[in-house]
Amino acid sequence: MAHWKKLSPEDIQQRIFGALKENVNYYEQNILGVPASHLDDKVFYQDAPFLSNAPYLSTLIHNPNHIGCHTLGTSESFFKGTQEVEKEVIAICAENILNAEEGSIDGYVASGGTEANMQAAWVYRNYFKEECEATNNEIVILTSADCHYSSTKAANVLNIDCVKIPVTDSTRQIDANALTKIITEQQASGKKYFIVIANMMTTMFGSVDDVDVYTEALEEADVTYKLHVDGAYGGFFYPFAASNTNLDFSNPKVSSVTLDAHKMLQAPYGTGIFLARKGLISYAMTKDASYVEGEDYTLIGSRSGANAVAIWMILMTYGPHGWFEKILVLLNRAKWLCDHLDDLGIEYFSHPESNIVTMKSKHIPSALAKKYGLVPDNHHQPEWYKVVIMDHVTIEKMEPFIKELSGN
Repeated sequence: MAHWKKLSPEDIQQRIFGALKENVNYYEQNILGVPASHLDDKVFYQDAPFLSNAPYLSTLIHNPNHIGCHTLGTSESFFKGTQEVEKEVIAICAENILNAEEGSIDGYVASGGTEANMQAAWVYRNYFKEECEATNNEIVILTSADCHYSSTKAANVLNIDCVKIPVTDSTRQIDANALTKIITEQQASGKKYFIVIANMMTTMFGSVDDVDVYTEALEEADVTYKLHVDGAYGGFFYPFAASNTNLDFSNPKVSSVTLDAHKMLQAPYGTGIFLARKGLISYAMTKDASYVEGEDYTLIGSRSGANAVAIWMILMTYGPHGWFEKILVLLNRAKWLCDHLDDLGIEYFSHPESNIVTMKSKHIPSALAKKYGLVPDNHHQPEWYKVVIMDHVTIEKMEPFIKELSGN
């Protein structure tokens, strides 16, 4: 099991600066063939005294390229120090947070949840084509009506279909009867292979899919499927808020998971994570990338090692207990908001293990929504507005909103 514990700022600095020393140093070594260097020193000042105490900013300056997937073995040896940091991140997320067995997961730090979801669909499309001799028109993505738009983007890019299952308005759960009917209709139209994208907290509602509804219906229909969990929003929240879940790798039917560190983890934007069981990511290998040591298995190709360093630093600053306490604080704030909405008779949806509260738009004047930066489900004719309880969304900041909503 990966070793995740809280570290002191001194320990964190020592680890990251030590990793940077294991990477290539373009100024001290005669490196002639790599089309890369440190950030341009005519633009980005590299001798500022504060950099000696700033491991993340120093990593940006050193500019490591983490092309490829480092959990598979060989990778670009020029950046081996920070690649080891990324491997630690993958192990912690897979094993400590998502309950995978030790060494059972491959993965990489992606540009975000959208890329990671597309990577999953790409892997499974290729898997079905190589292992089952499937054609594109025999493969379909299956997901809920509340899914992230990356599902339809993946379908468009990969030239496969995507079908959305209706959800009930009050619970945001997929309609089991509609699911059964849609599977039957898809089979009748020639679909044989299903890529399921289940939600671990949707972006608009924070709702969580009952994954058993998917798997039971698909197995009853006797179809071949792969199950991916979109935890882009919930991956760093729901596992700490839920008493138990089968949306992680403890469920043998889950093949891969997306996480997004630039949401709840508050890492810099452009920081997602793709995790998949061993043996799957190889279906995305780009054989033409032979000049890359270790080949490339990722949708993005070249990517900054600083993003992996940022995730590692956040995880080690909090440790598992500190992160759990942070989630409890956010849940408590969400409950405070829900209690006040109940008092006002405002209709809303909020999953009990979520920090998103989504209110019916008919209760929220548009001027009030704009003033407090509420996000609509649709900017043209909104039916819902959401509040996301982030670190900065304190009760003191929500009180004026509740006061105005009540008309006082």
